Amino acid sequence: IHFYKSLNMKRTGFRLLREMLPKPSKAFSPRTISSMRVPDLNLQLGMHVCNIKTNLKNFSTEPPHEEDKAADEPKGSVLVEKMEDLHIMTIGINRPDKRNSVNTETAEHLKMAFNDFEIDDNMYCAVLHGLGGNFCAGYDLEELSELEEDLANKIAEILMDQGPMGPTKMQINKPIIAAVNGFCVAGGLELAIMCDFRVVEENSKLGFLNRRFGVPLIDGGTVRLPELIGLSRAMDLILTGRLVEPKEALDWGLANRVVSSGTAFGQSLNLAKEIVKFPQECLRADRESALHATFSAKNIDEAMSFESENSAQVLTTEAIIGAKKFTAGLGRSGKFNVNQVAEK
Repeated sequence: IHFYKSLNMKRTGFRLLREMLPKPSKAFSPRTISSMRVPDLNLQLGMHVCNIKTNLKNFSTEPPHEEDKAADEPKGSVLVEKMEDLHIMTIGINRPDKRNSVNTETAEHLKMAFNDFEIDDNMYCAVLHGLGGNFCAGYDLEELSELEEDLANKIAEILMDQGPMGPTKMQINKPIIAAVNGFCVAGGLELAIMCDFRVVEENSKLGFLNRRFGVPLIDGGTVRLPELIGLSRAMDLILTGRLVEPKEALDWGLANRVVSSGTAFGQSLNLAKEIVKFPQECLRADRESALHATFSAKNIDEAMSFESENSAQVLTTEAIIGAKKFTAGLGRSGKFNVNQVAEK
């Protein structure tokens, strides 16, 4: 037990020892100590403590170990969990007091988390979610209002490296699912449309509320949204800044699933479990071809050529294995039982 957490605590500990040693009998009677909390002895005024034993080895004036300090430190703004057996990585924005709005530190942690996901060969799918009842309320405007002196550096960072939300300009070659709950607005919606799927709870609110404050979309919102839902509907959301209900978002294709309140994260994990079962080399090749045709191809001929070249290697590996499974009787009539037999 350590009494060195502060000078005040240290003096309290020595005073307690002096009082206890000359009169050991009083050590076993109730006494009031100025501040004490069990078990970490962060003392609180007026607490009565009984059965304090005069065993000197229980007291220490040494500083706490590093692990004790780490236990007292608050959790980070981004929480990452790797489900190794499932090949799924979850990335959680953890600023619930700010509705998970993203500041510079959080943006950097998000970028690091997605980079870790990209380079980890054992991770096949990621689930991005928000803790505390909201997905993400966009960029932290409180921090933005204090950027006057450092504004030039921030603009340079946005233009040359990354968007203010963190990972929105990264090229990620694996599928990502957004588990949307509560507010998913402004830059938070840009994070969501960066993902391949959006599983949205029925009480969620989606929209570009940044329109009210003159904060532009610089994390891919004006690029990705028209491709997802069409230019006309995208203009409706971008120019009016209005909130969209989940049902309308589903009708437009902005949401892929609408689920009951409190279930988006679990439903997203279930979807991820289905995705990771498929042959991953083929899945990623088709995903890359679709993205190339949407955002990079100059014309349909170029897109078709890319698709053929991109999938050529898969034809000699996973496709042959899949064909053998089919001839063995697996997957007939649309069944998804092709993973029941171990591959040789």
